[in-house]
Amino acid sequence: MAIKDYIRERFFPHMWCPGCGHGIVLNGMLRAIEVLGLNKNDIVMVSGIGCSSRISGYVDFHTLHTIHGRALAFATGVKMSRPELNLIVPMGDGDALAIGGNHFIHAARRNIDLTAIVMNNRIYGMTGGQYSPLSGYGVSATTAPYSNIDQSFDIVELARAAGATFVARTTTYHVQELSNLIQQAIVHKGFSVVEVMSQCPTYFGRKNKEGGPADMLKRMKDMTTPIGSKAKQSHTELIERGIFVQKILPEYCSEYAGIIERAMKGH
Repeated sequence: MAIKDYIRERFFPHMWCPGCGHGIVLNGMLRAIEVLGLNKNDIVMVSGIGCSSRISGYVDFHTLHTIHGRALAFATGVKMSRPELNLIVPMGDGDALAIGGNHFIHAARRNIDLTAIVMNNRIYGMTGGQYSPLSGYGVSATTAPYSNIDQSFDIVELARAAGATFVARTTTYHVQELSNLIQQAIVHKGFSVVEVMSQCPTYFGRKNKEGGPADMLKRMKDMTTPIGSKAKQSHTELIERGIFVQKILPEYCSEYAGIIERAMKGH
């Protein structure tokens, strides 16, 4: 199938701000699905609330547009009832790790076969530019006009510690890497997390004087480096990109099927 077969063209043009990174994430995800040749009837996308969560409205899959922070809970229910389906869960940084933080760590702990795409633009974009758990110390936001004093989560380290069996990070600048990592996350049998550093020029960029969308993309290029690069050794402040965790552990739905089988046999 071609990419156009995976989208709901009647809902375009999209509602994201000019220069927003979320359209790049949508494109990268669709290209990954096209390469994998997945049947769209075998895909379920579950999203919560926020700019990022609008992705579910633009794809011609089975979709659930749910409540804030609870996308992984709904996705868990779908996967448990229909384990043969491919579950993709796009979330924003606040959606995934503020109100949704509890669901995130337990989905990782269970190692249920879901693909979580966390679009990290470091801000609550849809509701007015409030700071999020990923904003970081010293940044400005509408709810932190004199700078934010909260330390931020590291999505990769959090996902790794919680037990996710596939953990990766990239940016909206690195479009080919983005598509490739999403491909690998989808085919991985277990809980997969792909953090995508994304630009929000409307709120984060403007509040923090980072320039326009092109400036923000260049900044993500300059502030990141592949895992294990020589640049990281001499510039420790650089953020690493790539696959941090990729391992095989028992998957939750498969283990649950085993429980049912043993129960039916009376063991």
